[in-house]
Amino acid sequence: MPASQDEDVPIFKEGVTRRDFLKLLAAGSLSLTFLPFVQWGKFMPDPDNTALNKAQVVLPDGTFANVNVFPINSSQTITYPSTGDATLDSEPFKKWQLIRLPADLGGNVNDVSAFRVYSMVCLHLWCLWQYKSSNQSGGNDLGQCPCHGSMYNPINGKAVAGPASLQSPPSNVLATLSLEADDSGNLWILPATWDVNKNGIIGYGRYLSS
Repeated sequence: MPASQDEDVPIFKEGVTRRDFLKLLAAGSLSLTFLPFVQWGKFMPDPDNTALNKAQVVLPDGTFANVNVFPINSSQTITYPSTGDATLDSEPFKKWQLIRLPADLGGNVNDVSAFRVYSMVCLHLWCLWQYKSSNQSGGNDLGQCPCHGSMYNPINGKAVAGPASLQSPPSNVLATLSLEADDSGNLWILPATWDVNKNGIIGYGRYLSS
């Protein structure tokens, strides 16, 4: 069927014709069709591996996290890697939950095994979750996302409820950081490897080691 005479007539000031507009509309629709199947974890922003160093765990009040004084069954938000620039360090992909486990889960020992560090970026739609201990109102010793109710096990960072728990591995386990303690009990973050088989990929996840 012959094309209508007005298909090549510009419909915008920039000279985009009706034919061009329909092509763009079709391309956009096709992209949306395949959007759920794209492995976005490969393209997500992550800290630069080349810039990572061993770093002392600094709490929001400027003090250092220490295994001897950090309260059992509690958490703090920390930044890693930190640049020292307040604007850059406010980036959500730099935010982590430092958790000291409940006593019945091993948090009553004064060593590094009592602690976990997980990316705060929820694996569902990238809201920022927080650890809610049973000491808090409405807390249940799980990481809780306020947006859609995903919850995370503090022992291993695996989603145990909500939409994140329905996602396939590795997108159901939070990225993590490894810690060590010095002779004074101060905690240090070991350089991370952003790989699904290592520390994971922020916002995408990691595989649990067997």
